[in-house]
Amino acid sequence: MRSCSTIEPSCEFANYVVFYQLSMPVRLNLTYTSGLILQMIAQGLSYGFDVIDQTGLPSGTVYPALRRLESAGLVDSRWDHKGAEKSGGPPRKYYRLTALGRARLELLRDRYHLLEGMAR
Repeated sequence: MRSCSTIEPSCEFANYVVFYQLSMPVRLNLTYTSGLILQMIAQGLSYGFDVIDQTGLPSGTVYPALRRLESAGLVDSRWDHKGAEKSGGPPRKYYRLTALGRARLELLRDRYHLLEGMAR
């Protein structure tokens, strides 16, 4: 690399700052509410509104939690467009537990014994 002196006005140089995006682990706070949502999905309530209806949790709690659980790899989702065409309504997003989600649900059942009573 050539250094520039103050005598050479045509000398160009650039300072580069490189930012590295470090992959930080996603810290998911698995609360009783998260466990309740995972439990409902495990029981077959795979549509967000069904979870809301059965738990009494507000949509402002359930849908953001479902997005966090999906980002953490605890649930998968799929859109059902065919059902929407038949019913004339909007497409629905259905959720299911992943293997990691099932394992975390077991841990949550140990932590929150009320979830265990809701199992199956």
